[in-house]
Order: sequence, then C-alpha cells, then structure tokens
Amino acid sequence: MMKSLLLLSSSSSSSFPVFISRSPLNLLPSSKNNTTFRKLSLLITNNSRQDADECVDFQLIPKQDADDDECVDFQLIPQSGDVQVGDTHADKLEDDELTQVNLNKVPYNIVFVTSEASPYSKTGGLGDVCGSLPIALAARGHRVMVVSPRYLCGDERFAGTVNLDCPTKVYCSGGVQEVDFFHEYRKGFDWVFVDHPCYRRPGNPYGDIYGAFGDNQFRFTLLCHAACEAPLVLPLGGFTYGQNCLFLANDWHAGLVPVLLAAKYRPHGIYKDARSIIVIHNIAHQGVEAASTYCNLGLPWEWYGALEWIFPTWARTHALDTGQAVNILKGAIVTADRILTVSEGYAWEITTPEGGYGLHELLTSRKFVVNGITNGIDITEWDPSSDEHISSHYTADDLSGKMECKIALQKELGLPIRPDCPLIGFIGRLDYQKGIDVILSAAPALLQDDVQFVMLGSGERQYEEWMRATEAAFNSKYRGWVGFNVAIAHRITAGCDILLMPSRFEPCGLNQLYAMRYGTVPVAHGTGGLKETVKTFNPYAEGEDEGTGWAFSPLTRECMLEAVRVAIKTYREHKTSWEGLMRRGMERDCSWDNVALEYEQVFQWAFMDPPYIN
Repeated sequence: MMKSLLLLSSSSSSSFPVFISRSPLNLLPSSKNNTTFRKLSLLITNNSRQDADECVDFQLIPKQDADDDECVDFQLIPQSGDVQVGDTHADKLEDDELTQVNLNKVPYNIVFVTSEASPYSKTGGLGDVCGSLPIALAARGHRVMVVSPRYLCGDERFAGTVNLDCPTKVYCSGGVQEVDFFHEYRKGFDWVFVDHPCYRRPGNPYGDIYGAFGDNQFRFTLLCHAACEAPLVLPLGGFTYGQNCLFLANDWHAGLVPVLLAAKYRPHGIYKDARSIIVIHNIAHQGVEAASTYCNLGLPWEWYGALEWIFPTWARTHALDTGQAVNILKGAIVTADRILTVSEGYAWEITTPEGGYGLHELLTSRKFVVNGITNGIDITEWDPSSDEHISSHYTADDLSGKMECKIALQKELGLPIRPDCPLIGFIGRLDYQKGIDVILSAAPALLQDDVQFVMLGSGERQYEEWMRATEAAFNSKYRGWVGFNVAIAHRITAGCDILLMPSRFEPCGLNQLYAMRYGTVPVAHGTGGLKETVKTFNPYAEGEDEGTGWAFSPLTRECMLEAVRVAIKTYREHKTSWEGLMRRGMERDCSWDNVALEYEQVFQWAFMDPPYIN
C-alpha cells in the first residue's frame, strides 16, 4: 500500500481539492479552456522522510467541468495509468490507497517558540505541551517548527541534531549576537535548536542549585530574536517557512515574539501577514526586570509603553523606589493577535484580581480574544494496557490488573499488603502552590483513619524533612519518596485508589488526567484546570454527569479532609459506584488529537482579522 504524502499550496488562499500520493508533479494546461496557469509552488511532505527514489510520476490535470478562470480544480493521476481517476468532490473514496485533501481547510506554517520541549528539555507541563501538541498538528497537515534553546544539560539528547551551518546575527543587549541553528526532523515536524554560549551551562533551563540564572532576560530575548529569524533563513526540507507564519509564543520566555513582529518587522513590510498567539501556562511568571534593561531587548524606544510596568507602592523595595520595570508577558498580551491559556477555567481566573497577578485589568480589556483549551496527554506513554513501568496491565473492561499493581506498589514501598485498604497518592512539587502545607496540617488526622498514604516529590527543604519525619512516625501507613522518579510516578498512578491534588492554583494540571487514565480517582481543589477536568461524583445523576472524582472548595484543611473521607467511604461501601468512577475516568478522551482541533479553530479566528498591531 502506498504511503500518503501531503500536498500543500504555498498560497494560503488556494481552495482546490486534490488527490495526494507519493510523487513528483507535472502541471498540464487544460484542454477545455485557455486559462493561464499561475505558478503553484507545491510542497510534498512525507512524514517518514523517505528517499525520493521510491517516488512515481504523476500528472495534475484540471477537471473537465472547471471553467472558472480564477479557480481551477485538479485531479492527480499516475502517469502509468494504473489507478482510475475518481470524483474529487466525492465524500468517500473507494480506493483506500488515495486520500482526498480539501484545501478549503488551510494548512498553516506554525512556529512554536518555547523555553523547553520534551524530550529534549523539560521541567513541567510546558515541556509536555510543546513536545506533544506539534505532533498532533503536524499529523493534521500543518507544517510545524519548534524553536527552543540547545541546552548543555541535555547534550546527549541532541545527538541526532545537525548544524545547519547558518550562523545568524541578531541585535540585542547593546550589540550583535551570533547564534547557530541545529535541526532534527522527528515525528513529522522540524525541531530547531538555537545555539549560543549562554545556553551551555549546567542546571535546568532556568537555573541551578544556587537559584535562577541572573541573565535569563538576555537568554530568552536571544531566543525570541532567533525564533523570528528562523522561518526566514532556514531552508528546512529545501524550503524556508517564509513570512506567512503563525507564531505560538509560550509563556514569558517567548513573550517578545509578538512584540518583535509588531515593532521590528512589520514596519519594514516583513511578517505583515503573520499572526501571533501568546499561550499562558503560568501567569505567575511574567519576566519582570528593571526598567533600565529595556535597552537590552532590541526594541525601538517608542515601544517602551507596551512593556512598561509600575509596581504598586506596597511592592516597592524602599521609599525612593519608583516601581518602574519592564514586563515581557505584558508586552505579549498587548501585541498578540490571540491569547490562549491551558484550560477554560484558567482563562477566566486570569481576568480576576486573585488570579491575574496584576495583569487582570489588561486581560479583561482583551477578553474577547482570550480562550482556554485544556491540555491533552500522551496516551501512548500513559496507557495502563501497555505501560512498561507497571507490574500488570489492565483496561476499563478488565480492571483486575489494577489490584495487582496496588499490591506490587505496597510491596515495593514496604507497606503492609492490604488490597482492601484505601491507598492515597500525591505526586508533585513540594511548595506552596501545590497546597503541600494543607496536606501537612491534615495528615495527622487523615493518618488516624484506616488508610495508606504515599507521596512522591521534591521542593522546599522543610517539606522534604516533614515527609521523612512523618514516615518515621506512621511507618505502617505512610511513605514519602523525596525526589522524582518516572517509573515510580507511573507505579503510584497505577497502584493508588485516590490521587490527592490540593493545588492553590493549577492552570491545567496533568496528574489528574494521568490518574483518570489509570482508573485512579482524583480528589482535587476546584481551581483552574482541576475544576474543569474533575467533575464531582453525583450518585443521583446518569452517564457523564455522574462525575469522575471530587473537586472541593475552598482550599482548607476541613474541606479537603471531608472530600477525601467521602471518597474513602464510597470506595469501601459502594463498590459499583466506585468502579463507575474508575471507568468514566479511563474512557475520557485526553488525547492531543481533540486538542489540536480546538487549536485549529483559534488559528482560524487569528487569521480572520488583520494583525492586531499593524
């Protein structure tokens, strides 16, 4: 069977349906009319990037009923004549070796700009999103590039990348900086890594054991400048992406991209048809620095107002402090064409004084372009029917393996093997945002009940020490694993009955999605993405309205204990209802395919209007 190739027109206004298959192409003039064919630049993208030696010759022939001088329908016919031409407007093809693509649905040149992208670099959900969403979008016919720094900490992961030998000079920080680009074509799209000495240092993308790097503003300013140059100068697969791009800038680290498009490029006629979307994963981090650093951003002085930020009086360091600063995320919100967050609930929260971290008024003024799309998860990596990290596999139709995973986890952690005892789990950072202080205050009361409790995470030292002390005090009921281990995270997710997530705020949250995928019932604080994805169990409802867990509010010790104890009682006394909770969670569609569909809708909205800043 022939592998399909995607046929894309370089013109975003093209709207003709064609067949696609592996081939070089010839354009033949119509025998029926004298239409002068405009040149079509056709890009053939093979997801597996196999050699052209396997190609066969095809001809593009206009349909016989195409008589419009402006728009011509084409059919793709193999020159050997061994495949019969079908109706290009047919809803269904009889030959499964050919696929019809209707280019009324415009494919986009999409450029992700991000400080991290799994599997090359990752510290949290941002890396997961920028490593998974591009795969889904590329599979839907878009040309996708991910631009990220080439960090030293992941050097072995970059072994498959190739230096494009395209050194590029960008102006920022008061001088000319030269960057190199490394490239790898993987999983159907282009990975581009920006190389510069400032990225070659030990630690994670943002800091080391001594704290955040002091030059992070410079490092990510350089990333944004390089990302804007990449579509113009890099001949990936023989073609540059060109100017008609859609930039997805992720968090403040990429927040200068929309500002650069408006201030540096469009005044000179470059990127005049490009669009930009700022994707906010965590609004608490905004890239705020002293006002004097504006000159390092490589922007014209007249654009200072877009980034200007004044701290309130109570937040200033001393009486003579004027509070003047630059805020990169603010600049992105001011200049981007659309604003996205990683859940609908979080899209609303950031417009409130409690959730907007000082940007709520600005976001409210642009709320008509603010949308939320809940993240997906990698359903291949997180699949209880094939997970290599767990002791037994299971599905929603056969849950017997989950009990075996629970017993194996109890044995591995040295807990008493008690299959009927509710096993509660927590996976996450040990800090204020994740509500670890609420767990600390509630744990003595919770551990008086007949339960077992397992925690995995690292963070503030005081909480790590508390975990060790609690394990010593409740040795038969509690285990605390200080640090992080991927395999253990999978085994806790599979082996526990309940996952506890008392986060103060959670833009989306992934652990509750992993838990539901494995039939583990989440008990979570009803905020942001947790409120959206965890529906409180209602025994009197039917179908999906029955819920998938418990979302409690407000975030207090008493409310959390009440929700956990209701879950425990349901587990002990209402087995049928509990199995229903497990199955509904496992059957929930968390794939990136549906997320990609929602992103495409936002892309269309972005191109419906002229650039917001033109």
